[in-house]
Amino acid sequence: MPLSAAVISGVQKLVLYETRARYFLVGSNHAQTKHRVLKIDRTEPKDLAIIDDKHVYNQQEVRELLGRLDLGNRTKMGQKGSSGLSRAVSAYGIVGFVRFLEGYYLVLITKRRKMADIGGHSIYKIEDTNMIYIPNDSVRVTHPDEARYVRIFQNVDLSSNFYFSYSYDLSHSLQYNLTLLHSPCDPGTVEEVHTRSSRQQDSFDIFEDEGLPTQVFHGLQSEPYAKYVWNDMLLERIKDTVHPDWLMYIIHGFCGQSKLLIYGRPVYVTLIARRSSKFAGTRFLKRGANCEGDVANEVETEQIIHDASVMSFTAGSYSSYVQVRGSVPLYWSQDISTMMPKPPIRLDQADPYAHVAALHFDQMLQRFGSPIIILNLVKKKEKRKHEKILSEELFPAVINLNQFLPPEHCIDYIAWDMARYTKSKLYNVLDRLSMIAENVVKRTGFFINRSDFFCHTLRPDERWGDLGGSLTSSGRVQTGVLRTNCVDCLDRTNTAQFMVGKCALAYQLYALGMIDKPKLQFDTDCVRLFEELYEDHGDTLSLQYGGSQLVHRVKTYRKIAPWTQHSKDIMQTLSRYYSNAFSDADRQDAINLFLQVYQPSESKPHLWELPTDFYLHQRNSMALTHDRRSYTYWWSEGILSYLPLPYDEVPCEENMKKVAVRRVNRYDESIDTYTEFFKPYELTSFDDTFCIAMTNSARELMPKTVGVDPSPFTVRKPEETGKSAVIGAKSSKEETVVQRKTAASAPPPPSEEQISSSSEDDSEDDRDDDGSVSQRSTPIKLLTESGESVRTQEDFLQQSMRETYGLNLAALPAEEDMLIYERFTYLGQNQHKLERTEPSVLENAINIVPVSCFTTDSIYEVSSPQVDRDNREVFEDHVLTGLGQVRSLCREDILMYREYIKNRYM
Repeated sequence: MPLSAAVISGVQKLVLYETRARYFLVGSNHAQTKHRVLKIDRTEPKDLAIIDDKHVYNQQEVRELLGRLDLGNRTKMGQKGSSGLSRAVSAYGIVGFVRFLEGYYLVLITKRRKMADIGGHSIYKIEDTNMIYIPNDSVRVTHPDEARYVRIFQNVDLSSNFYFSYSYDLSHSLQYNLTLLHSPCDPGTVEEVHTRSSRQQDSFDIFEDEGLPTQVFHGLQSEPYAKYVWNDMLLERIKDTVHPDWLMYIIHGFCGQSKLLIYGRPVYVTLIARRSSKFAGTRFLKRGANCEGDVANEVETEQIIHDASVMSFTAGSYSSYVQVRGSVPLYWSQDISTMMPKPPIRLDQADPYAHVAALHFDQMLQRFGSPIIILNLVKKKEKRKHEKILSEELFPAVINLNQFLPPEHCIDYIAWDMARYTKSKLYNVLDRLSMIAENVVKRTGFFINRSDFFCHTLRPDERWGDLGGSLTSSGRVQTGVLRTNCVDCLDRTNTAQFMVGKCALAYQLYALGMIDKPKLQFDTDCVRLFEELYEDHGDTLSLQYGGSQLVHRVKTYRKIAPWTQHSKDIMQTLSRYYSNAFSDADRQDAINLFLQVYQPSESKPHLWELPTDFYLHQRNSMALTHDRRSYTYWWSEGILSYLPLPYDEVPCEENMKKVAVRRVNRYDESIDTYTEFFKPYELTSFDDTFCIAMTNSARELMPKTVGVDPSPFTVRKPEETGKSAVIGAKSSKEETVVQRKTAASAPPPPSEEQISSSSEDDSEDDRDDDGSVSQRSTPIKLLTESGESVRTQEDFLQQSMRETYGLNLAALPAEEDMLIYERFTYLGQNQHKLERTEPSVLENAINIVPVSCFTTDSIYEVSSPQVDRDNREVFEDHVLTGLGQVRSLCREDILMYREYIKNRYM
């Protein structure tokens, strides 16, 4: 069976050209070897007329085409003053087409930033967009309310946490994407895209001329998961008329990546959050679920761990774990007209047969499999019923649904009052969460694409045998998911998800062979790095839904937060209340318009005239449904027969219809991830290739002192970390500047505390910065009459040097060392006195024996050495390993590996 690979989009760079009658959108791949052209008519005042040129142009052909268009659109033949074809804008992708009351607009991505890299597949964040009105001014029919709709649409800030990729499907999990590559493809559905002539033109095969068979690959491209795509409706008009390369789907949520260095071995920790586009909105305006089972604030969070030393999906080691948050799946809401910080919760509609909950859990069984585990964190005991109302309705709904499911696939329900435990001094919240997390991860398992689990063979652990999930020929897959909720699904939910993610991270690192047991301690560099990722993730999601950052963080529940955190929490609470009271309605209108939940029309009332958007999100409120679902067999057909595996990942006929398969040469550009990432066809720099400014555990968290264990799994005190040293240095530096400025304005005699203002954690760079600040500010003479302050500073310098470098640099070197240094400087001075035209032997020069392996090596010129055959073979093997082709081991390699195993483990 041919190998499979993900298809890389052939449209990554776009240029929009403009004439009076048409727009010409020219798209090309990154190497600019293949070009496509899209023609957009500008003479239609209210309709969208697009023609996709099916021909694939090379660079010379597209230049000739643009030249002919330029010549044909000039006002007079041969006139050179005003060109008939002008370049309007350059872009990186199409967000979509949208229409309000006049003509259509084209939304383009004009600026992007690389945020993460997964197996050579780059993930970008949208930095800026451009909204272009398509019809010409001569045919434009103006409407007085058009400008207001444009302002509402632009209230959705596309430069804030929207992500896309040209080669990786962000709407699906890593488990789905890699499982798809191992799925068998039906030869009858394979599309023969490249004929022999086009293959010879577009790609190169070194075995083709020798008569050897060409290796064939299947390029796979699946349909995105519509729930997590935010521009699906904006692309609706062109889906069936243009080539799939023009369609680029974006997600909304969070994406962050950090580098964990384990004794120099790079491990990337990636966190991707996908916010649902169904029943989307702001905090108090979107609660509960709609009639189709979509819940408010539904976010799928996936943590991906992979060994970055090997890039490809086939040869590398990749692991992921998925969990979900979302509002309680009931018909409920909160009335914000009372202007209360906590509006009362009310149940809007009776649902005795748990119909809406059944629709919601049917979606989850189809996407994640079983078991579905609910972690309900709302309060159980209250003086006045508030959050308890939701628990009293959710628990009977789960009991009702479970009576029709097989016992092994029942929905698990865990109710735990996290707020009550937090107030108690007798209980540790995170210990209890850690126990829950351990049970959850053991039941659901996690995904890993390696079947050879040598970790358990070399370092056995009893917990590995109890791990759930499903074993396959290519590794292990996660079956089921944890669904966490509180009332807002923000603060408590984020902490609970962090603890579950921390437990899963330990198992993932253990399976990859990075640690000796699946257990991670707090206050290690690894957990600190993961905690920072989760706090950024929680802050981002909280801003999107609640209007402010997190109020309660992991440190709050560990009860180690500084006293200044309380004032920050109060400010975040006030910010959240202000946003909910005054700006949420405008944000909700913008989301409804962007997602095309509301589509403006002359015959309908305007968006701002609607008293509520309830009818926009509840389709059954406008018409009765003809097909009523069964209350007992509440799941979709076919799901139960494949459980515990998720139905979406089963290679059945219905699922394979959603996958487009192309038969291509192995060297074809559309599947060559190596060429796409490293770009050997152009002159690049390290800054361009490795442009992600990610957090590095060794640089930012590991202490800078000598003699410290560099392992990221060593427990350290907070003041011992590298980040606390930097923060301490900054704070001490700021205090010093403030003291100097204060003394300059009113100079009283300073005390000894003011004189020794620098801390032990200051680095040499910080002291240099202090000196530069003091030169710019008013100089102050320190009183040193007693001499004690000078002695204090000398002792401090000696102590800090000894801690930083391992020896005292202030002491004078030994006499022998000074003699060696003088000889070295003498040689250097005489070497620089030589001129190129002078003979090599002079009376005042010393003959220096060359020790370099370069044929020519001096201060004037250097010639590069010749690389021998052995080194060339080592480099070629390294490149082939990155491409997934590992050569067979020779006898010497096997003997060396056997010797290593004997010395290391026996």
